[in-house]
Amino acid sequence: MPETRHDPLLEIADDLYALPLADFTPARDALAKEHKADKELAAAVKGLRKASLAAWVVNLLVRRDPDQVDQVLAVGVALRDAQDNLDAAQLKEFTKQRRQLTASVTTTARRMAREEGVKTTQAVADQVEATLTAAMLEPDAAKAVRSGLLVTAIAATGLGDLDLGGAVAVPEALGFSATARPAAPPDPARRPQLHVVPDPDADKKARAAADARVAEARAALGEAEKEHRSTRRTVEKLRARTLQLQAEIDEMRARMADLEAEVEEVDDELDEAQALQEESQEAVDAATAEVEAARAARERL
Repeated sequence: MPETRHDPLLEIADDLYALPLADFTPARDALAKEHKADKELAAAVKGLRKASLAAWVVNLLVRRDPDQVDQVLAVGVALRDAQDNLDAAQLKEFTKQRRQLTASVTTTARRMAREEGVKTTQAVADQVEATLTAAMLEPDAAKAVRSGLLVTAIAATGLGDLDLGGAVAVPEALGFSATARPAAPPDPARRPQLHVVPDPDADKKARAAADARVAEARAALGEAEKEHRSTRRTVEKLRARTLQLQAEIDEMRARMADLEAEVEEVDDELDEAQALQEESQEAVDAATAEVEAARAARERL
């Protein structure tokens, strides 16, 4: 549940960062003029920065599906508790849940963006997932995400060194909860009545639309090829690393075989040495008995 809003700047920011990305700047400037009687507030509104695409997608997710975001943050709390308690089994399980959950929620966020007419690249999706991961690792990052007032993506290591100074629209955003704004369902009653009207420029528009589609397809192809090259390089690096590790394993196995052979040789030498030790001990015992007998004979004279 979002908290009661008393700060006018937070209230304005909550509304602004819920807008489509393209509408932000004109709406912000209009609101700054609207509040020009309050110079301090107007300046603060004018100073609100436009969110990056990744930050806008996270803000959209927070408003459209706050329950799912709360689930992400709850798993983050459990993960941090497991780390504090040094529970290895829980830590492993929660880490697995974290990766699965952030990937799934990122897919949901990208779908929501598409429904708003905004396409996201894999690079943007990576920033969204990194931001969700940061929210699970760092309590302050969780507060920043829940505010719905992000202006940049967040990345964290979980070591407590996160600087959120420029990540949120206003410092007071930490601890603030964005107002939920679920997508409005389509209203069948408002379906427009369509009338077929001949368009003298229909052929020209069709060609222009086809050209635009070709251009869009080429751009998508370029993006896909770029991503493919990146994944191919990753595969090549992993294959090379696999070969290197296998070579190290083979070398260690050969060394182990040499050591086992050496152990067998040393065992054989040990058996021989122990046999010689027993023989020499028997000789010492016999000589000692001979000395005692000679001494006793001497004393009887």
